[in-house]
Amino acid sequence: MTNSDHVLDLSGISKQYGSGETRVDALTDIDFHVDAGELVALIGPSGSGKSTLLAIAGALLSPSTGTVRLDGQDISQASESARAELRLRQIGFVFQGANLIASLTGREQLLFIGHLVGMPRAEANARADRLLAELGMTERANHYPEAMSGGQRQRIAIARALMNDPHLILADEPTASLDSTRARQVVSLLAGEVHERAKAGVLVTHDERLIDLCDRVVHIGDGRLEKDPARSGREISGTVER
Repeated sequence: MTNSDHVLDLSGISKQYGSGETRVDALTDIDFHVDAGELVALIGPSGSGKSTLLAIAGALLSPSTGTVRLDGQDISQASESARAELRLRQIGFVFQGANLIASLTGREQLLFIGHLVGMPRAEANARADRLLAELGMTERANHYPEAMSGGQRQRIAIARALMNDPHLILADEPTASLDSTRARQVVSLLAGEVHERAKAGVLVTHDERLIDLCDRVVHIGDGRLEKDPARSGREISGTVER
């Protein structure tokens, strides 16, 4: 890593689409970092730029300007093949709809990731079973997604995101389709995995009722990071009181 020891470090990030009169500034001069063992909530209204920021952090998009470092490696302008390898090896994604493969059981979802990263079969089996147990899904491991509740599917999605032992976990509105009780359960599980496994985590959400489960809160609006008015002008990259 760099001497800052940030797992994820974004510096001076801007992202534009189009040009001239049709140019849209999705992000402007963003500085953002996440450390190991830290879950950061990224809060903002629809169209604020949070999904674009997450896509750049997750090597799905390259920034127009600025530097993206993952474990100290500059990935800002990496090729598509290099970014695909980074996503496979170092980043875990949890999406709003779980996005499980309908034809695979919960356990098979995890083993498929193990296969993609070239994990030996015995190691993959052991790792899948351990993750399923930690997330309380052992009894549902051989069920297909259609036989699971929304919360159970999201637990499998979290386990799948951890299967490749990523350094960075990115969760994009993972609780949007869940009721408040199940939403807190899912984020609590995600926070627990981030803390216990010393992962860096980013949670994109519009639900401010969940931010007490996170270590820091960052607000974004109109493509810029903002100060939190509820915290007397303090930079909201500060720690959330528990």
